Amino acid sequence: MFGKKKPVQQIDKEQLELIQTAQKRIKQKKRLYAHFVFFLIGSVFIIIANLVLDLGKDIKPFGVDWFVYPIVIWLFFFLYHAFNVFVTHKFLGQDWEQKQLDKLVSSQRARIDALKIQFLKEETQMAKEEIEQEKHAKKKTTKSSELTIIVAAGENNAIGKDNDLIWHLSDDLKRFKTLTNGHHIIMGRKTYESFPKPLPNRTHIVITRQDNYKVPDGVIVVNNLEDAVDACRKDNQPFIIGGGEIYKQSIPLADKLEITRVHKSFENADTFFPEIDTNIWKEVSKSYHEIDQNHKHAFSFITYTRK
Repeated sequence: MFGKKKPVQQIDKEQLELIQTAQKRIKQKKRLYAHFVFFLIGSVFIIIANLVLDLGKDIKPFGVDWFVYPIVIWLFFFLYHAFNVFVTHKFLGQDWEQKQLDKLVSSQRARIDALKIQFLKEETQMAKEEIEQEKHAKKKTTKSSELTIIVAAGENNAIGKDNDLIWHLSDDLKRFKTLTNGHHIIMGRKTYESFPKPLPNRTHIVITRQDNYKVPDGVIVVNNLEDAVDACRKDNQPFIIGGGEIYKQSIPLADKLEITRVHKSFENADTFFPEIDTNIWKEVSKSYHEIDQNHKHAFSFITYTRK
């Protein structure tokens, strides 16, 4: 995030150019001053050589003493030099330097602002990623159990009528007992009340909106599904066992479905299981059971896991 050195390099380059330009101006002025001094000394020397020492006294091109010509030529180069320093390069003066400095400061501020914006964007993105990672880590930490829905449902997803099963399948009841034995089972109040008494060797968690709902010792009462799942967080495989509304609320949270699919539609049912979305759920095992003397309907045990 802090690896973008290009703007800093550009700023350093411009500052170096400004320093080099100032040094160049100082050298130009020193050279002009030296030129002026040599011009004065040289002019005086030529005049003395002619007037005092009589060197070339008789040389007068176009009626003018010879020393005037080198002085004029030298004066021309001196004036050209002065013009070049103070006029041609006047934009290199203090005003120009101040403008360049202002430009440099403005450019630097713009780059700093751009870096700040980029930094804030990256910081915001990093914060979002950290939040997501924390959520994922928290979810991973708290999701130490495999929440499983267990249900018997007809071909039309019927699961019961008048708070009771529509069928009696002994192998299904045996499977229910085997799978849920030793685990927490989560249910709605009506499902709990359909039992003659709490099922043995299982911890019952009852979801109800009723205040002061009376239950035997060992039965846990909560007001919502979230609290129910939290209450069995130490169980490696708690089960959702009904009824219809609890199934509907819990299927988005479940990790596994243990379905007993009864191969018949029951139109007289009043409670139904949600439709299983095969885009979300993957069938991992299935076993089929024919009709026999103990089973009035054919059925299949099907296990789904979330994709």
